[in-house]
Amino acid sequence: MTTPRISFEFFPPQTLDASFRLWETVQALAPMGPNFVSVTYGAGGTTRKLTHEAVGTIHRNYGLNVAAHLTCVDATRAETLEIAESYAAAGVTEIVALRGDAPKGATRFTPHPEGFANSVELIEALANTGKFKLRVGAYPEPHPDAADTLADVRWLKRKIDAGATSAITQFFFDADTFFRFRDLCAKEGITAPIIPGILPIISWEGAKKFALRCGGSVPAKLDEAFTTAIRDGREELLALAQCTQLCDKLIEGGVEDLHFYTLNRPNLTREVVRALGISSDVVLEKVA
Repeated sequence: MTTPRISFEFFPPQTLDASFRLWETVQALAPMGPNFVSVTYGAGGTTRKLTHEAVGTIHRNYGLNVAAHLTCVDATRAETLEIAESYAAAGVTEIVALRGDAPKGATRFTPHPEGFANSVELIEALANTGKFKLRVGAYPEPHPDAADTLADVRWLKRKIDAGATSAITQFFFDADTFFRFRDLCAKEGITAPIIPGILPIISWEGAKKFALRCGGSVPAKLDEAFTTAIRDGREELLALAQCTQLCDKLIEGGVEDLHFYTLNRPNLTREVVRALGISSDVVLEKVA
């Protein structure tokens, strides 16, 4: 079986304890040799400064290829492009370009009067700078704002045509969900790589809530299995087996890249990656 390229997503810390957890996570996972790592942007742009600081620190101190999340939320076009330019100046040349979630308390995304109306406009502007490799989000199950999966696929095609070079999917629990989406993308003429997003299940209740909020489905059999495992004190074992099996099925189906949503908790992700045959070969000399 082919060894996949891997990547990890982190989120910026908002407290001192969270800061320690982020750097512990980066130190634990950097030796696995990720193709890139990404740093998220809070809902409503709430972590803009923190994201910038985390991206810069990871890039400087760990030598990792960092993709900074950038959204359209609550900023003018000029402000958003200024942030992008500051990344370029710091040597960060990858961006995950997203529309972004609505600010806390809002029910849906509303563009800033002087901002980008959507992700396609953002991607076009970033592509025109000629300074970035652009990744975008993709939804193997319908986005809450989309009519259906086909509408999502056609919007993804517009993002690729605007200048994105690859897409990272929302997480899912069933490999066939990804394969159906990949086939539909190919049918609609999308040739750019589509990287499956993987969520190692640290908390089943948390994962279910997250899935339902994002429009993802929760298989009844998996829910039953976790309910039993939690009762028997085997939740961690099941989480490792479930995530490893999902990755194995994806690799068997021709997937060459896997993107892990770490939630800044490295242990389960590291165990899954090791189970896939990827070991820690690098000793980190630098610290945050």
